[in-house]
Amino acid sequence: MNKLPEANKIHKSGFVNIIGNPNVGKSTLMNALVGERISIVTAKAQTTRHRIMGIVNGEDYQIVYSDTPGILKPSYRLQESMMNFVDTAIGDADIILYVTDVVEQSTKNEEYIERLNKVSSPVILVINKIDISNQKDIEELYARWKELLPKAEIFPISAIEKFNTDTLFNRILELIPESPAWYDKDVLTDRNLRFFASEIIREKILLNYDKEVPYSTEVVIEMFQEEGGLYKVDAVIYVMRDSQKGIIIGKGGSALKKVGTEARKDMESFFEKKVFLQIFVKVNPDWREDKRKLRQFGYIQD
Repeated sequence: MNKLPEANKIHKSGFVNIIGNPNVGKSTLMNALVGERISIVTAKAQTTRHRIMGIVNGEDYQIVYSDTPGILKPSYRLQESMMNFVDTAIGDADIILYVTDVVEQSTKNEEYIERLNKVSSPVILVINKIDISNQKDIEELYARWKELLPKAEIFPISAIEKFNTDTLFNRILELIPESPAWYDKDVLTDRNLRFFASEIIREKILLNYDKEVPYSTEVVIEMFQEEGGLYKVDAVIYVMRDSQKGIIIGKGGSALKKVGTEARKDMESFFEKKVFLQIFVKVNPDWREDKRKLRQFGYIQD
């Protein structure tokens, strides 16, 4: 007796793009939803500079999350490129997650709120960090955001505590459209190992240096190869002034050694392989305004 063919299963796939102001927890939320540490996280603004994708796969779905830089008013060409990533993310989203928190002013960067009221894609307003607030204040904040974004669904969460993130995930799964998978089902991100090596070093710079130094640096991986059962990585930290080079290196090379040791340990954990890391420091005064350099560093895409 011949078996009847199985009915075609419905498969859902879509792009869920995360935007919001600096320091509201976008990267922490992305990592919580993906279940892996894809984006670096620090308490400093402008930690995220690129648009980074994290992909979650199930038998009948694929969700492609995008973490984006925090919204700001650009002061130089690098920041203009960062805001281009945000604008693109608004334009190509199947679902937009607009992340705020319990402390920021709801009127900050109002032009983006106006844009979100005009988009056709579903908008989910995520109120993060509710673990540091109380029920009364959260209810007032909920009502205020409902007035500002009346079409948006609102989810109060704590990304760091992973509170209510499962409910948010389930709603996203309901909203994404029917579609074949956009990426192979074993793919976790659109970024390669070189990118993650550079981001790990940049995270250590953000954590170990103050004032303008982290914002004047860029990390470039000049060599990344497997040799003798380990990864050999050569990295260059670009700075804008000789004085910054001295700060990065530190007395007797102590500061750079600390960054290198911390970065190597994180790389070994992330790559699950031993790493031999060398870091050099070079001065390039105009890299944040230089279109050729920004293209080389991946901030401008033709």
